[in-house]
Amino acid sequence: MTMFINFLYAAITSGTPLMFGTLGEIITEKAGNLNLGVEGMMAIGAIAGFYVGYTTNSVILAVIASFVAGIFAALIYAFLTVTLKANQNVTGLTLTIFGIGLSNFLGDYIRTAAGETTLQLSTEFTAKLATYKIPLLGDIPYIGHLFFDHNPFVYFGVILCIIAGIYVKYTRAGLNMRAVGENPAAADAAGININFVKYFNILLGGGICGIGGAYISLVLCGGVWTQSCVDGLGWIAVALVIFANWNPFACILGSFVFGAFRVLKFYVPKEVISIPDAIFDMLPFLITAIVLVITSIRKSKERSQPAGCGVNYFREER
Repeated sequence: MTMFINFLYAAITSGTPLMFGTLGEIITEKAGNLNLGVEGMMAIGAIAGFYVGYTTNSVILAVIASFVAGIFAALIYAFLTVTLKANQNVTGLTLTIFGIGLSNFLGDYIRTAAGETTLQLSTEFTAKLATYKIPLLGDIPYIGHLFFDHNPFVYFGVILCIIAGIYVKYTRAGLNMRAVGENPAAADAAGININFVKYFNILLGGGICGIGGAYISLVLCGGVWTQSCVDGLGWIAVALVIFANWNPFACILGSFVFGAFRVLKFYVPKEVISIPDAIFDMLPFLITAIVLVITSIRKSKERSQPAGCGVNYFREER
């Protein structure tokens, strides 16, 4: 039982950056834009959060920096695709390449400027990111440790998904966003400012992705800067959007399920089952493929990509 609880706990820890990345992409796609640059935005958020945490020892400033960095990266994408009408797929892929390269360059530059062989956060800073047990709830056997004994990022991510779910489903701004994502021409005719809605939600989604990158560099990497630390999590987040059916609430469960697949190889006894690690590494993508097949067979308007997602809106063609 203890090993199973530890496995589930590790799944939550491993799935948290996916939760931020997936949530950011859901918001972006709900506004009608497919941004394949999640990996790049997370990478830029990772170096921004790490650098500010390294220089200020402030977790709050590090999170804010990663959020702003994610917005900056998303702004590049928004300007190219919304204003200049560039191809969304190509722009997103370019943003990924740019973000990873910029992150690695800045990390190496900061390390060289500091005269260090490795960049490591202070003990004081890492202590602030230690797990926090919620009083009373954290004392419940098994369940307490599993759900109420985590670092602040986990709690923040869950709360953010709930707020985003309310925003998307139950607010006027969320209704406008969904209208733009489904049929921008009709939304434009109804008086909705298409460019504003797209810009706002693309930047918001990018900022959230940036926070996911900060979690990777500050928590998952153990406080040591690692080149290319996002390591494909952004791509898994893009796939997880489909698994979550573009639903911010389902994003919570979906990210932890995919997190479980990522850590499964560490909890399967090698002496009992001898399976190459590469098989475990491909599991999230295999599950995504299965979900794609199922969703394509059982089509549902509420469980499908917004109709206008990935297609640039030209007002002159309305």
